[in-house]
Amino acid sequence: MVKDLQARGVKDIFIACIDGLSGFKEAIHAIFSRVLIQRCIIHQIRNSLKYVSWRERKEFAADLKTVYTAINREAGELALLGVAEKWNKH
Repeated sequence: MVKDLQARGVKDIFIACIDGLSGFKEAIHAIFSRVLIQRCIIHQIRNSLKYVSWRERKEFAADLKTVYTAINREAGELALLGVAEKWNKH
């Protein structure tokens, strides 16, 4: 798939947003060595929710949303501290 992009004329990719598929990151870097890889936010959230009980998921997801919708890095870090303070005991 990545080689197909190259064959169609793609010269460089700046950012690739991927799931946690094993080997995908390495395959992208093999063709586009300077690409910045980040994990898809939906996959990050799903991975986080695996560790939360079913009855608390909705509340935790709402609290987590304050982190990834923050207006800047500082606000996101502050929101993350709030989430950690509230949920660390769980």
